[in-house]
Amino acid sequence: MTDHLVRQLGPEDLDAFAKLLTLFAEAFNDAESYADRRPRPEYLRRLLGKDHFIALAAVDGDALVGALAAYVLEKFEQERSEIYIYDLAVAQTHRRRGVATALIRELERIAASRGARVIFVQADHGDDPAIALYTKLGTREDVLHFDIAVQPGVTAQ
Repeated sequence: MTDHLVRQLGPEDLDAFAKLLTLFAEAFNDAESYADRRPRPEYLRRLLGKDHFIALAAVDGDALVGALAAYVLEKFEQERSEIYIYDLAVAQTHRRRGVATALIRELERIAASRGARVIFVQADHGDDPAIALYTKLGTREDVLHFDIAVQPGVTAQ
């Protein structure tokens, strides 16, 4: 177990958010999504200032060693919300040291303070470390996930 601090990023944390994007690009081997076309600083400041977006950083000294990005989803059927973990990654050098669990525990604290009902996350088949972590922390539901492509220029009839 390493000494790491988990904190929520805000609009003033653009340097830390850049490190978060780099970590995601490396961890997911996906520079196209996370590094090649980064948002402008103004966009990131607005996003980091919104209540529906949560970015958490785990740091060890000056190094960003883990990160989590989540969205708050306000429900329509009742006055409540759920939080969706969109991305979670830990630097290769700090895996199996409690960093991911610490990030999720901090998100649980934030969720409780906001009155959220549940936190949910997806894991890909074959991502055994993620599946083991989420199984340890929550209840597994087997669901199907579908991506529906948005067709540019198509309007509703």
